Amino acid sequence: MDVLSCSTNTLKGLYDISGVEVGQHFYWQIGGFQVHGQVLITSWVVIAILLGSASIVVRNPQTIPNDGQNFFEYVLEFIRDVSKTQIGEEYGPWVPFIGTLFLFIFVSNWSGALLPWKLIELPHGELAAPTNDINTTVALALLTSVAYFYAGLSKKGLGYFSKYIQPTPILLPINILEDFTKPLSLSFRLFGNILADELVVVVLVSLVPSVVPIPVMFLGLFTSGIQALIFATLAAAYIGESMEGHH
Repeated sequence: MDVLSCSTNTLKGLYDISGVEVGQHFYWQIGGFQVHGQVLITSWVVIAILLGSASIVVRNPQTIPNDGQNFFEYVLEFIRDVSKTQIGEEYGPWVPFIGTLFLFIFVSNWSGALLPWKLIELPHGELAAPTNDINTTVALALLTSVAYFYAGLSKKGLGYFSKYIQPTPILLPINILEDFTKPLSLSFRLFGNILADELVVVVLVSLVPSVVPIPVMFLGLFTSGIQALIFATLAAAYIGESMEGHH
């Protein structure tokens, strides 16, 4: 009962933090739901960038690849290497999922560092990178949780749940709680780092608008890429862990 209570509290905590707001937001009322409109707008922009870039490059593939095709092939090889390292020999079916996570987070993070979202005035609120909103990072973390549960169950069936009593049944509460804390840590790590980077840039621009913010913005580009890599690597590691059944 204590474990169930802790798990319920963890899920309730995820729901509660979805209401965290930094800055001004505007909403769309869809039925009985209140939707963060600025998150959907910037997410659609990121998706359009990814789909547009990919369609232009793969529309006419060359035997001798051009610069754009070379770049996308390098990105694909990089994602495959990350997936293979963390998941193992059965990494193939998971490359699209890991790649989608990495590219969406990477472009979202960079959009916050490069695009002047806040200069676009809205009736009520302001624009920001999709990963600057806790709802986005929680959604990505929960997708990762579904993925590694699916990976373990599809390979081992109900025997997957035996991992909770390994190496000893005494660890059952801790092993169960771990599966609820993984999405919490993933979502907060990404949200906190991106939010902190944007807040630092905004504060420095308001104080010293000329030179000082530029190095910080370049540092933000670097840390944004690192955060995308960390999220994708941890997602692949969790999937590999569920398939192997060890910690």
